Amino acid sequence: MSKPVVLIAEELSPATVDALGPDFEIRQCDGANRDELLPALADVDAVLVRSATKIDAEAVAAASKLKVVARAGVGLDNVDVPAATKAGVMVVNAPTSNIVTAAELACGLLVATARNIPQATAALKGGEWKRSKYTGVELSEKTLGVVGLGRIGVLVAQRMSAFGMKVVAYDPFVQPARAAQMGVKLLSLDELLEVADFITVHLPKTPETVGLIGHEALHKVKPDVRLVNAARGGIVDEEALAAALKEGRVAGAGLDVYASEPCTDSPLFAFDQVVCTPHLGASTGEAQEKAGIAVAKSVRLALAGELVPDAVNVQGGVIAEDVRPALPLAEKLGRIFTALAGEVAVRLDVEVYGEITQHDVKVLELSALKGVFEDVVDETVSYVNAPLFAQERGVEVRLTTSSESAEHRNVVVVRGTLADGEEVSASGTLAGPKHLQKIVAINEHGVDLAVADHMAFFRYGDRPGVVGTVGRILGEAGINIAGMQVSRAEEGGEALVALTVDDTIAGPVLTEIADEIGATHARAVDLAE
Repeated sequence: MSKPVVLIAEELSPATVDALGPDFEIRQCDGANRDELLPALADVDAVLVRSATKIDAEAVAAASKLKVVARAGVGLDNVDVPAATKAGVMVVNAPTSNIVTAAELACGLLVATARNIPQATAALKGGEWKRSKYTGVELSEKTLGVVGLGRIGVLVAQRMSAFGMKVVAYDPFVQPARAAQMGVKLLSLDELLEVADFITVHLPKTPETVGLIGHEALHKVKPDVRLVNAARGGIVDEEALAAALKEGRVAGAGLDVYASEPCTDSPLFAFDQVVCTPHLGASTGEAQEKAGIAVAKSVRLALAGELVPDAVNVQGGVIAEDVRPALPLAEKLGRIFTALAGEVAVRLDVEVYGEITQHDVKVLELSALKGVFEDVVDETVSYVNAPLFAQERGVEVRLTTSSESAEHRNVVVVRGTLADGEEVSASGTLAGPKHLQKIVAINEHGVDLAVADHMAFFRYGDRPGVVGTVGRILGEAGINIAGMQVSRAEEGGEALVALTVDDTIAGPVLTEIADEIGATHARAVDLAE
């Protein structure tokens, strides 16, 4: 069999290829060159990028086999996540790979703006000895305002506390008690702007945060404040900052990011008190190696059909080892449900019972959804786009769990309510140390049947001779029965025949059986890949 193809579209650490291992065909291209990128995507299973390669809707459409886009870094500005999601393509990044590197750069910019280090360096190299011109200020006993107390903001706060700074922060998503544990006092943004001697920004770029530090905010700060932005360009309004510097309302700034990048010509560059770097937040060998290794591991998981903890467009997170064996069971129950229902449900309930519920079982809902739509839509269904298919079709999806399970250690049920109010369900469990997949109920009928590639289910009025009739017709069609069970609630009531066979039951054969036994429902299920 041919190996899955992984396209590396930008220069990555050699450790990335090592982490991928020998199981993949590795190709390379210049992702910044669209004429080279688009043809290269045609038959790849995964693509690894940094920031120069744009994986937009056009690129996703050009990659018909694509299963995963991996960004060796934190931001995803260059990846069209909605387009990838719609196509069933997993998007992963390396969210923790550069947090130390980014925090250290922010700290470096803080020190550089306080002591005019780059300006003094440039002057001295230019033959000028100007000690008095580049007199700075101490950090000790000054107030540092951290705007955004996430992972990087916390690291900056910890490091600058060691300089003797008093740290305050603004973050509406952090509880005061949590901040207090770190020795940080939470303030409103206006309060922070008024008291801070230094301000450092560590927020994600969202519609709410773009321009957050703008004209209004920069009229509230101390005139000797120094502002650092090593997070995302645009959070600090560059025009407003230039005006504040020109009018003496801000003493200095340290910038690593810009509203439009690459940026080589900005009014801010004209100010001697502005320290600027070309988006170096993640630019250390250590961070690049961490990012490459992290996304390589994610690609391995994704191409093995696993969920990936760092996938940004998949709900589920880390899968507990006790939950993992139930994933294929839930998916097959979803396919069985669809075959039994013959239509898309109005509401779908994924129910999980037993010891397994001590873990996060959200992933089982995704797996069941994947199975439900596998035989409904023409597109490839994945953990990524299965919820989207449900949303587009107006299916209400619910996950319920209970630690109680009367007859089995663990049970997964896929239950749906159809448009006419009828309820259809398929229940299954895993048996023994080899995790044998078994169906334990179809609707209210209890069964004990191993899941197989080819199955069929018939509901009919209980009467003698049905088993013989089913066997005769299948025998005449050359189809061997591997297993069969009959279930009934009461004598003469509704009964269910559930059987596994060695081959697909063709439509005419299914119809013949249904007609002869008077079945109210007859469904064949083919789970073979």
